[in-house]
Amino acid sequence: MIDATLLEKLKSYDTPTICNALEIVDPGRRLTGFTTRPLICPFPNLPPMVGYAKTATIRTVHAHELDAKAQRSQRIAYYDYIADKPAPSVVVIQDLDGHDVGFGAFWGEVMSAVHKGLGLLGVVTDGCIRDIDQWAPGFQALAGSIMPSHAHVHLHDFGKEVRVAGMLVRSGELVHADRHGAVTIPANLAAKIPAACELLARKEAVILEMARAPGFNVAKLREALAKQDEIH
Repeated sequence: MIDATLLEKLKSYDTPTICNALEIVDPGRRLTGFTTRPLICPFPNLPPMVGYAKTATIRTVHAHELDAKAQRSQRIAYYDYIADKPAPSVVVIQDLDGHDVGFGAFWGEVMSAVHKGLGLLGVVTDGCIRDIDQWAPGFQALAGSIMPSHAHVHLHDFGKEVRVAGMLVRSGELVHADRHGAVTIPANLAAKIPAACELLARKEAVILEMARAPGFNVAKLREALAKQDEIH
């Protein structure tokens, strides 16, 4: 579990900044751990969300293999799982039918309200969503697409490793997401992220201050880059 104060601090940065910071504390993260395909964010003005991943997979193009009683039992077990600790949590759902942008919507007015009511922050999925106007207020969404039908959508499994838009996620991993996409934060690196973000901000401020000032030119850029190298 990550300290609550640290979680709040991580929420103050956007996801690109988190990715930049991870590159500093672990250079191997330049090519892994984040979404690599675009996802739709219908609520771009919501702040970043940071939470522990609750993972699941869905099917959409054929009917559920389980009978009605078994389906209900599976769904209740899923709700128990997502409502359990650790918290706060983000749902990460992979559509197994391979349509990349979704075929039938698991997410809409009801499911967003249920998940928000159970304390979750939002969803990251390569499947589709719908009911945007009726969506639970403040519940963030990153999705493969927006579609009108739920088709044969049903829960396939939960609590297992998933891959969404190129990002591999295991149940319980820390996920940071906003309108740009999502990234996982290894627990052993989380405490190092704020200092790396502040270092990046100081370095970028030198460039931005000169670039935005009148008379900016290559000579001033060279000067700014030299000053930037002195910041540690």
